[in-house]
Amino acid sequence: MAWLEVPVLILLALVTLSNAEVFTALVDLENVIYTESNMLEAIKMYVKGEEAKLNLIKQKVDKLDQMNREAVSDPEHYLGHPVNGYLLVKRFLWEWTEIENMVRLDKPKTEYLVNITQYREFMPDGNDLSGAAAALLRLQDTYRLDTSSIASGKIQGTWTTPQLSAHECFELGRVAYNANDHYHTILWMKESLNRYDAEETKNADFSKATILDYLAWAVYQSGHMKEAQKYTNDLLAIDPEHERAMNNKAFFDYHLAKEEGRMRGDDGDIDEEETDEEQGESKQPKKEPKDAAAEDESTDDFVPERPSDQLAERTAYEALCRGDEDTVAKLNNPRKLKCSYQHYGKPQLFLCPAKEEVVFVRPYLIMYREVLSDLEMSIVKGIAAPRLNRATIQNSVTGKLEYADYRISKSAWLKPGEHGVIQKIRNRVSAYTNLDMETAEDLQVVNYGIGGHYEPHFDFARKEEVNAFKDLGTGNRIATALFYMSDVEAGGATVFPMVGARVIPAKGSAAFWFNLHPNGDGNYDTRHAACPVLAGSKWVSNIWIHEQGQEFRRQCDINRNKY
Repeated sequence: MAWLEVPVLILLALVTLSNAEVFTALVDLENVIYTESNMLEAIKMYVKGEEAKLNLIKQKVDKLDQMNREAVSDPEHYLGHPVNGYLLVKRFLWEWTEIENMVRLDKPKTEYLVNITQYREFMPDGNDLSGAAAALLRLQDTYRLDTSSIASGKIQGTWTTPQLSAHECFELGRVAYNANDHYHTILWMKESLNRYDAEETKNADFSKATILDYLAWAVYQSGHMKEAQKYTNDLLAIDPEHERAMNNKAFFDYHLAKEEGRMRGDDGDIDEEETDEEQGESKQPKKEPKDAAAEDESTDDFVPERPSDQLAERTAYEALCRGDEDTVAKLNNPRKLKCSYQHYGKPQLFLCPAKEEVVFVRPYLIMYREVLSDLEMSIVKGIAAPRLNRATIQNSVTGKLEYADYRISKSAWLKPGEHGVIQKIRNRVSAYTNLDMETAEDLQVVNYGIGGHYEPHFDFARKEEVNAFKDLGTGNRIATALFYMSDVEAGGATVFPMVGARVIPAKGSAAFWFNLHPNGDGNYDTRHAACPVLAGSKWVSNIWIHEQGQEFRRQCDINRNKY
């Protein structure tokens, strides 16, 4: 917006002439006439600049209005797609900030700026943008999504969304870069590079040279020096005076030539000290600043490999989330998996029995179908929604609650006395499971965000976690009741990596399992995870039931596999 500042400065400079006592001489008054002409030209430039600015703002507002109308027509459907969530957060960090900065140049402050301050606390910030970008990368890995497909808005199992621009791909790559994630940096910088050349209108905020700068460094860090050299050469072809690229090129050229035994022709080995001294700063490539912007283009066919230094459990977890056939367990005796109506001897269930489905045997995993009505779920979500906060995990050492990157969701806790529906749900769980709910925890309601997930974990406290649930004084978590309060269009399954069990969310249903064996030992087969939500909105609620009060309802037994 420098084009607006110049005429304003001219006006200020010319107005100061009024203090130069021009009235004492006609020649000075004559000069004032010409000064007035200059001031008129300056104000015309200012008006023209304001008009240009307003036209630019109008174009941006029209574009934002179009996107907002699409979102408002069905917010849950719109936000159910991870790319839409990313673009929504991105708009506040880029488009809305740009509009605000343009308006701020007007003095006095406009009504717009006064009004918008009341919404500031609800606006996403830089951390939200980074989180949304990280979610897309997580979805990309878990569901093996092609980078180009994501950028094109075509993710299998979801609906088509607007394409990502070269700059938006670059920003995704930069999030990975700042996290030292070279694999995703390469994927998204290459995609940004490909899209940069295809775009007719270039983004003035970044350049192709910057993309190549990031890309070359990430490729080098991933262990591919020859490919890094090629990208560096591409960068120098655009900007021959790029200091970091020149230093890096010298470094790459030297080490690659040395590796091939061709330095200095046929002179043989060279003096290591002399070479290092000649190389100077080229000994190690200079890392580019984290704030640099970027662009994209490359003719190299180099494709990075995903790092293999991940745990075997993660591989199984991601495969289960995708539903890979060779990962999902197939029981030797499928006849044990059955559906039945059950009243468990409870009078309240004679007329409306539980719809019980055994979905896995070890651990014994049950799905209760149609256990919650639409009205009950609506009431629970309505109470919880205004109180949702970032979900926490319990530190296994300190016993304290804290945030963790491996659990991305928001939750609220609802007490039995807050509404009759909450107490009815607890009573229903007690009737279905024959467990006492007096020492059970409050109903936890959870909503998962963009790519929301909860990586493999146990619900019970292991023996070494001596401080877990100490404050409650009700013993360990003996069982879990997990209610699904929405259908999920893609992703979001509950999986058990240790045994290959997989449960697909079904609105109104509930999963139930015992976390502890009859002898009180933890059942490690119940280690489970909430897969990232690929499309749709996932609402769940759960009740953790504790040991105390169950002495005569689920009796202890030295045979850990009795039940």
